[in-house]
Amino acid sequence: MDTQTLSLAEIEDISFRALVAAGTTEQNARPLAVATAATEADGVASHGLAYIPIYCEHVGCGKVDGAARPVLSHPRPGALTVDAATGFAHPAIDMGFDRLIPLAREQGIAVLTVFNSYNCGVLGYHTGRLARAGLVGLGFTNAPASIAPSGGAQPVVGTNPFSIAAPGRDGTPAIHIDQSASTIAKSEVMKHAREGKPIPEGWALDPEGRPTTDPEIGLKGSMAPSGGYKGVGVALMVELLAAALAGATLGKDASPFSGTKGGPPKTGQCFIAIDPDATAGAVFADRVEALAAAIHEQSGAHLPGDGRGAASARAASESVKVNVATLDKINAILA
Repeated sequence: MDTQTLSLAEIEDISFRALVAAGTTEQNARPLAVATAATEADGVASHGLAYIPIYCEHVGCGKVDGAARPVLSHPRPGALTVDAATGFAHPAIDMGFDRLIPLAREQGIAVLTVFNSYNCGVLGYHTGRLARAGLVGLGFTNAPASIAPSGGAQPVVGTNPFSIAAPGRDGTPAIHIDQSASTIAKSEVMKHAREGKPIPEGWALDPEGRPTTDPEIGLKGSMAPSGGYKGVGVALMVELLAAALAGATLGKDASPFSGTKGGPPKTGQCFIAIDPDATAGAVFADRVEALAAAIHEQSGAHLPGDGRGAASARAASESVKVNVATLDKINAILA
């Protein structure tokens, strides 16, 4: 695979310009461009620049409204909601976080739900922002159905990621969990399909529920749940929080995040922010450090999020290698 090295500023800039060229307002494009650069810095290329041509295509076909204006509501003291108005999730989440963070500090805990939304990218990007604000951040987002229930073969729930980020003393997440209910994110199977590469057995199932190494067949079937029936349980939990609790569209009724078929998916997100000072005070930081140390002290052991943290530190000084084919697609949008 041919690659080219770009700085994080260059990644943000080309993402921003492509989104605007496709019909996204500057106000909506900027949060998405910032998140794209951060995602590339974390080494999660499947959710970074590779998605910009898809986002632009979806603005063009009406799957997402690039000029949407999200609307914030504050129905109860500890509850916030944002109607993303079928626009990108990132500006809607930004609007919600502007109120969620001070509200959680004031009350000790607050919840934000987002509906009429779209793919929010890497969920851990958002919970990491809450941790950097000194809060324990929990995040949930539902997706179009791609996981079949235990004993079935018809997808009912999506890969439905969840994330939790705990703040460290230095202002960065000390423990950062970000995982989907499937064995692997669906975007990874899509990436293999685009590149014509087989997938490892255990990633996806064919339409009859049998394991397959063909990504195209897997995309027509279902994603394999992580841990079997336990993964299905996680997906259902996220569906309750991010779809039902948010008043968003269930994954079984949402249009795909890929391709141009269907209108806006209108999926949802849910974020819970907790101020650890309200429940544990200084003891919280002690406990988190002790837990992290118990893992890091073991030779070869690592915490969830360690890899992303190391990649981000390298990217800040060494820039990032990106796929030339992806850049060609983006430059075609800018031409």
